[in-house]
Amino acid sequence: MHNIQKITDDIYWVGGMDRRLERFENMFPLPNGVAYNSYLIIDEKTVLMDTVDTSITQQFFQNVVHVLGDRKLDFMVINHMEPDHCANIGEIVMRYPEVKIVGNAKTFQFIEQYYSEGYKNNYYQVRDSDELPLGKHVLKFYFAPMVHWPEVMFTYEETESILFSADAFGTFGAFAGNIFADQVDFDHVYLDESRRYYSNIVGKYGIQVQSILKKVSVNEIKIICPLHGPIWRENISYIIDKHDKWSRYEPEKKGVLLVYATMYGNTENAMNIIAGKLAAKGVTDMRMYDVSKTHPSYIIADAWKYSHLVFGSPTYNNGLYYQMESLLKEMAALQLQNRKFSLVGNFTWACQSIKVMTEILTGMKDFELIGQPFELKSSLKPENEKALEQLAEDIFMSLSK
Repeated sequence: MHNIQKITDDIYWVGGMDRRLERFENMFPLPNGVAYNSYLIIDEKTVLMDTVDTSITQQFFQNVVHVLGDRKLDFMVINHMEPDHCANIGEIVMRYPEVKIVGNAKTFQFIEQYYSEGYKNNYYQVRDSDELPLGKHVLKFYFAPMVHWPEVMFTYEETESILFSADAFGTFGAFAGNIFADQVDFDHVYLDESRRYYSNIVGKYGIQVQSILKKVSVNEIKIICPLHGPIWRENISYIIDKHDKWSRYEPEKKGVLLVYATMYGNTENAMNIIAGKLAAKGVTDMRMYDVSKTHPSYIIADAWKYSHLVFGSPTYNNGLYYQMESLLKEMAALQLQNRKFSLVGNFTWACQSIKVMTEILTGMKDFELIGQPFELKSSLKPENEKALEQLAEDIFMSLSK
C-alpha cells in the first residue's frame, strides 16, 4: 500500500516515518520518532529529490512506484549524502538503470566512499547556480557546504518557488498524518524539537547557515521542503526568522536556564534557592535540568533559546563532575555564543569545579560572567544567604537590561 501526499499538482511527498528508531544518529533521543522526506516531480522529465533511510525502504518504493506508474525515472537529485537520505541510491539505479544522479563533485566522492558499485555512468554533475529544465519546472542548484556536510546543496524549483532545503529547516518527530506545518500546532508539537534538531545537528555551522540564507533570499520562497519534519507553505518568514536567529546565536528569549550536577542534593538545593529568589524578583521564564538525568541535546536546545545560563556542579576527582564537563565541552564544540552565565561550585576539601567551568565557558565567544561565582562548602549554611541573594540580584539586573 502506498502512502503519498501532494505538495502541488506535479510534486508528491513519497517519504515515510520511523517511530521505532530510538536515537537519531545513534545519539539523540527520538521520543516521537522521525520523518524521512523524499519528493517526486512529474513533468516532461521525472525527478526524485533524495531517497530515505533503509528503515523505510519498502514503504518508500511503494510510494515511488505508485507515483511513477509506467514512467521511467529520469533524474535523482542528491542534496545530501548522509545515509538516512542516500541509503537507497543503489536500489534506485538497479530499478531505473538509466537514471541520472544529479550532484556535485563532493557528492560523487561520497557516493564512491559509501558504495562499492560503480555509478559513474549515471553521474550528472552540476555547479553552483546551474539549472536543470524539466519541462514546465526548472531546478536551480545552490551549494550549501557545511550545512551541515561539505557536499550539501539546496535545490530551488523556479516555477512554483519551492526550496528543497536538505537538512536545513528540519526537525525531529514523525508525522501523524499531517505533513504540512500549517496543519498542526507547530509551536507546541514541533518547535522545541526543531530547535533541538538545529542546535545539535547544525548549530556549529551558523556562519554557513547565514551564507545560504543570504544566497537563496534573492528568490521568492512559497514552499520549503526539508528532509525531516513538516513542509512549510504558509508563514514562511516564521521558520526562516527562527533559523536566522539561531544561526546568529541570538537568544530567542530573555530567561534563565539552570543546569546542575549533584551527588547528594546539596548543589541541587543551592540551584533551587537561586531559582526561587529569581522567581520572587519576578523572573517568569526559567528551566532547570539535572545533567545526570537529562540528555544533553535537550539542555543544549534550551541554551540556544535562553539568554542567561546558570551552571552548578560539585568538584569530582579533583576536577569537574563528568557529565557537566561533557555538556560544557559539547556546547563549546557546537560554538554556542553570546550568552550570560553564572556559576555555583560545591566542594568538601578543594574546589576545582568553578575553575574548570570558568575555563571552558570563558573560552566560548561572547560569553560574559554575571555575578561572583558562589562556592558552596559541602552544604548550605545560614551565612550563605547573603551571597546567594547577591548572585540572584546580579542575574536579575542583567536580565533587566
